[in-house]
Amino acid sequence: MSAGHRGPEAVLHLRPIGVIRTGFEKPHGTPIQPVYAGDSRGEVRIHEYHEAALDDIEGFERIWLLYWLDRAGEYHPRVVPYRDTREHGVLATRSPCRPNPLGLSAVRLLRREGRILYVAGLDVLDGTPLLDLKPYVPEFDAFPASRSGWLENSGVDRRTADERFHGGGSATR
Repeated sequence: MSAGHRGPEAVLHLRPIGVIRTGFEKPHGTPIQPVYAGDSRGEVRIHEYHEAALDDIEGFERIWLLYWLDRAGEYHPRVVPYRDTREHGVLATRSPCRPNPLGLSAVRLLRREGRILYVAGLDVLDGTPLLDLKPYVPEFDAFPASRSGWLENSGVDRRTADERFHGGGSATR
């Protein structure tokens, strides 16, 4: 975004810094959050140009992956999320059908080999473009006593995705 051109219609130019490789080829059956991904393993492959930016990442047990949900369906302001049967505003959910389809996952860092990070607890489709990553720091990133809005009373225990947010179904059903 250029200086002086800020506002609701500003255009951002982002370049992926790598790609996320997983065993999840399609949305159906993919875990909906890292906590439900168990020990699902994968690789975060950083582009060669950014390899030096990974220096010192090995000391962190977890990392945040920020990525582009490149196969998400079109934006819907209201959706029925995986963990409920009622509609909610999309910004009050983790639905991928967002105004800007950004994903965020905290995964376990198993090891680094050059520009490849081996991780576990992945809830991401194979080939997803990685925009950034950051170390997970419990002191900064954990607020276990926080309220969880509508999730506190949802009554749905879905842990894997269906097709509702990826073109195979309705995000508002």
